[in-house]
Amino acid sequence: MIDSGKNVTSQSRRIISAAFKCISSKGYANVSLRDIAGEAGVVLSQLNYYYKNKEGLFKEVIKELTEKYVGEVDELLKKGKGEKEKVEYLIKYFKEMLKYNPQLFKLLYDLTSMSMWSKPLKKLENNFYNSMSNVIEKHIINGLMAKGKFQNYSPKTLSRILLGTLYGTSMQVLMDDEDEKEDSTKVFDELKLMFQ
Repeated sequence: MIDSGKNVTSQSRRIISAAFKCISSKGYANVSLRDIAGEAGVVLSQLNYYYKNKEGLFKEVIKELTEKYVGEVDELLKKGKGEKEKVEYLIKYFKEMLKYNPQLFKLLYDLTSMSMWSKPLKKLENNFYNSMSNVIEKHIINGLMAKGKFQNYSPKTLSRILLGTLYGTSMQVLMDDEDEKEDSTKVFDELKLMFQ
């Protein structure tokens, strides 16, 4: 009997979800395709059927990550009434992700590290960062520049600075001991002042 399209999609979704969970909890280096298959409740041959190999699976994970989180940030920033409010929404988003979904950042950093050594993954990871930067430029930086702020800088550079600061600070917060996290998160508040 041939699988229906719905069943194929369901299995593929379970595999991607399992890969997200396994990588974010154990790290890429400590996860095997067998671990992912077990978490997804499928046999190892199904992973090979859908994704060919570990890199093929991680390419799909990066695509999903880009679609989901860039889409979330884009929709969130559309709700802001001005650049100040949009910056506040963006910072709140990062703080909430750190609090309620720190595994996302662990996954992102692990995938970024892997992409340094793999051209196909690097291309996809660059697409993630460029897409996120473009959303910030469109919703925040262009509006600030239209109001006469940051005239000596390119919008692309400013959006990358803001994004890089958010991700870098997020990584510091993840690495900090509990008693240091409060100081690290103060950087987010300073960003609000810079980009008003």
